[in-house]
Amino acid sequence: MIAVLSDTHSSSGHELRGRALAAVREADLVVHAGDFTSEAALEAFSDASDRLFAVHGNADDAAVADRLPAARTFEAAGLRWAVTHRQRGGATGLSLFGRERGADVVVSGHTHQPSVTETDDVTLLNPGSHADPRGNPASHAEVEGTADGLRGELRARDGRVLGAFEVEGR
Repeated sequence: MIAVLSDTHSSSGHELRGRALAAVREADLVVHAGDFTSEAALEAFSDASDRLFAVHGNADDAAVADRLPAARTFEAAGLRWAVTHRQRGGATGLSLFGRERGADVVVSGHTHQPSVTETDDVTLLNPGSHADPRGNPASHAEVEGTADGLRGELRARDGRVLGAFEVEGR
């Protein structure tokens, strides 16, 4: 399973609770779309998962930004993923970011609002914020590979499914 998170905004630790904590502990891979805010939060995530693929965000302090790229691309669950904290231009900008990298899935954060948007070229996944939801449900995403691509769910801290999605391999 792949756990997808963003926008921790912590000065002291990973702030994982409830289903988000269980997902990170169970995951084969953890993807974080930035805004740990502090090196302590990044270290706590690194301690919680030995396979952390992360980028820095606009609120990360210099120590975090020095350790993480602004964007990254990788292969997982048979698909190509591109991760960034935010991209100017909204869904169009994120779609172009993904297309430039040959991605099937683009993970982003910044808005603290969980969402999945299908475009002609790529699926845009924002897991929301597990720790600082700012009026949205505290959330993250859980993704499983399938024979044809992947299946995922946006989940609330209490485990409720907020939405489900599928991505076919291209």
